[in-house]
Formats: sequence, C-alpha cells, structure tokens
Amino acid sequence: QLAPPPNRQKKMKVFVLSLLLGTSLGFAPSPPPSLPSSLSSTVEPSPSLSSLTGAYVETGNRVWDPWGLSNWVPPSYARECELANGRAAMLATVGWVWPAWFGTFDGPLAGVKDPVDAVLRADPQWWAQFILLCGVIEMNKYWASQNGKGYLGETDKEPFYDPAGVFGDTEEARGKMAERELKNARLAMIGIASFAAGHFIPGSVPCLPPGF
Repeated sequence: QLAPPPNRQKKMKVFVLSLLLGTSLGFAPSPPPSLPSSLSSTVEPSPSLSSLTGAYVETGNRVWDPWGLSNWVPPSYARECELANGRAAMLATVGWVWPAWFGTFDGPLAGVKDPVDAVLRADPQWWAQFILLCGVIEMNKYWASQNGKGYLGETDKEPFYDPAGVFGDTEEARGKMAERELKNARLAMIGIASFAAGHFIPGSVPCLPPGF
C-alpha cells in the first residue's frame, strides 16, 4: 500500500492533534469564578471617624480602618479601648525592658530578669492588689467623666489625671500631646507584641537579642 503524500501526512497529524487537544480541554476543570479581592478594595469607614485624632502621614492622612470596623463598633468605644490597651502596653514595655537593661529591685523576685517567669512566680496577693488598683483607676475615670473631665485626650476637656501639667492649657498644645500619646501607644502595642513573639518563638523577630 502506497503511503500518502507528505503534505497529506502533515494535514492528518494536525487534524488528529487538534482532536486530541479539544478532547483534553473538554475534561479540563473550568476556571473558578473571579472573586473580589479584599486587598484591592477598601471598605469605607464610618464618617464619624473624621472627628477623632489619628489621621497622620503614616496612614495616608486619614484614619486607618481598611475593614470598616467603625461601621460595627462605635468609634468612641474603639478609641477608648485603643488608648487603654496602648497605655497598658507602654507600661508593659517599660516593665519588660527595665529588668534586662537596668536590673531588678530587692524582693522575692530579685534577679529574675525574665518577665514571663516573673509573672508566673508572682504571689496571688500581688495579683489581687493589682486588680484592685485597676478597679480604683477605672472608678475614678468614671467619676471624672461624670464631672466633665476627659481621659481620651480630648482637647476641649480637662484631663482626668495630669499632676505634672504636661497635657497643656491650650487646644493646640493638647492636640499635640494627644497625637504623641496615640502614636506612642500604637508603637508600644507593636513593641510588646514583638517582645512576646521573640520570647516564645526565638528568632522570629529580627534585631531582638537572644533571650530578651
């Protein structure tokens, strides 16, 4: 039997290849539908955020709320929680750094430089006193707010506690101090989180010395 001409052979190969390709595509899974990316789109925050301090150059000169949480949580309550956690984080940062760099005070935990170990060794009566102190502070904050004083860095109110007078007397000075406190509070929250991460996951935080 004579073989077909070369041109005919080439056409037959292309035809068979196209059939196989079409068959394979028929069994290929269809591409998943495209979903909107949460990174490419930003939920609009609540308009009430515009009245709060916090729109700085670090966040594009606008209050940073990419998930639109202010639409679900009252902004004033969220700011109160942010400042409360930030102030606690600033104290915790000092408490973490002080034993490592300056040493410890005399007492049952003298020489214990590991803050986590110190917390675990603390006597229950210390925790009772600490919780009582927190309750007294919160009670005084409530009474002060009922008397027209503020504890959230409001520029139009007298501060709840300012024995050194650093908050200032003018609206401009109070605004600058409120901005500084908020920035330091945010930095402290990131800092204490990095200290904890470096403690429990050694090497997870760059630039932190081992065992810090």
